[in-house]
Amino acid sequence: MKKKILILLCLLSVMVFQAKSQIMPAPNRAEGDGPYDRLIIRGVTLLDGTGAPPIGPVDIIIEKNIITEIRTVGYPGLAIKENRRPQAGPNDQVLELEGHYLLPGFIDMHGHIGGSGQGTPAEYVFKLWMAHGITTIRDPSAGNGLDWVLDQKSRSANNTITAPRILAYTSFGQGAGKTIATAKEAKDWVNANANKGADGIKFFGAKPEVMQAAMEENKRIGLRSAMHHAQMDVARWNVLHSARAGLTSMEHWYGLPEALFTGRTIQDYRTDYNYQNEQHRFSEAGKLWKQAAEPYSEKWNKVMDELIELDFTIDPTFNIYEANRDLMRTRRAEWHDEYTLPSLWKFYQPSRESHGSYWFDWTTDHEIQWKENYRLWMTFVNEYKNRGGRVTAGSDSGFIYQLYGFAFIRELELLQEAGFHPIEVIRSATLNGAEALGMSDRIGSVEVGKLADFVIVEENPLQNLKVLYGTGAIRIDNNNEPTRVGGVKYTVKDGIVYDAKKLLEDVHQIVLQHKARENARIKQPGLD
Repeated sequence: MKKKILILLCLLSVMVFQAKSQIMPAPNRAEGDGPYDRLIIRGVTLLDGTGAPPIGPVDIIIEKNIITEIRTVGYPGLAIKENRRPQAGPNDQVLELEGHYLLPGFIDMHGHIGGSGQGTPAEYVFKLWMAHGITTIRDPSAGNGLDWVLDQKSRSANNTITAPRILAYTSFGQGAGKTIATAKEAKDWVNANANKGADGIKFFGAKPEVMQAAMEENKRIGLRSAMHHAQMDVARWNVLHSARAGLTSMEHWYGLPEALFTGRTIQDYRTDYNYQNEQHRFSEAGKLWKQAAEPYSEKWNKVMDELIELDFTIDPTFNIYEANRDLMRTRRAEWHDEYTLPSLWKFYQPSRESHGSYWFDWTTDHEIQWKENYRLWMTFVNEYKNRGGRVTAGSDSGFIYQLYGFAFIRELELLQEAGFHPIEVIRSATLNGAEALGMSDRIGSVEVGKLADFVIVEENPLQNLKVLYGTGAIRIDNNNEPTRVGGVKYTVKDGIVYDAKKLLEDVHQIVLQHKARENARIKQPGLD
């Protein structure tokens, strides 16, 4: 009897923990118009996501949620040739958007939905993403529990909530109740994970025989995978091991410098290093690329060429570590005041416990080291792209002062800083992500037969990616006064047209409500 009571108490504690780890699910959709039997978007300049240059004006026809026709209807600077336009019937919906730019819906390849630590309701996260044109996300880890994520995924697929399309990747071993220690246990878990409805797996590390079995089995049954090569296992299993075993994509950059080591086999850790001390973890990581092979050296080229041959995807998430090279810039980003929840702001503050809040004594020297780290990291990623490797865009928001939606646009800017042409940036944020997810037949580019997922903005994002931020870009008007331009105007997902600026205002109201309820305000660490 005592044993049964103990088991029941343990099960109850697990249930309570899972409930506490989950955030509030999204409410039923009250936004967006459509999908329509037939929608005509008129007069836009099209950037289709394939790598092609812009073309316009074009008219685009959508039936329900499918693109059925794209028609060029004139020349820049001249009147539209009406005889080229598709004719609108009496029941058709028409959006007159001459002069606007239309892009494929963005794909955030590293989109955590948040958790109890951040205190972020799903509505808040989803609307921040949608307000920035993000129509598909890959949730790496399913941190709110697989059943919870699958419920939100299903509701998003049915468009009963305002949310991007969701791909659920569970953490390897999630729900097993123990450490997976054998190849058989690994294969059994992988198949059980697939049977539960997961879209893939996110790995962090395990014994080599376990990793090999899990990745091979996951690939065999047709699921995809991502990996953060955590330092606790990277000495015996780096990116090359993963790519050879069938990993789809690496997240961040851990495991890649280790594959490029020539004069060592292990990172040159400080002798008092402790992985649980996150200032140790992240400050020492800022020295890692200097320990790898020199750019364009024989080892550097050999590793890169093998990864490309294996059709391996790099999802760098440059933005999530940007505070390491410029803490004040990231901490003082203008959107925090109006769009960051007080609970999330508290989570960001220096803490020995909250993940990614490791600002115990961050110095100028740390930032200089990280600037050099970025230079070498970006050199590899840009050349990987140049040689035909696939690079995607992911944000990893909700940590280290990076806010959902805004951080994704910052990732696009950092890809450009790495050397990508803006058209290459957009391709990474759209078609490359769709290819990595195995969904390029449905999303990722604006082509006939694909789903109607669009980002529509009044300004040219190729000239300035900042116009994609919800807060827009600063210009001087004809009266010599500063003004704001840009911000996504419409986000279209599955043929449903959302007012992106209204979604952002909804987020602002959520933040105001939380601030009023908690009597909270955004203030800088250590200041009254």
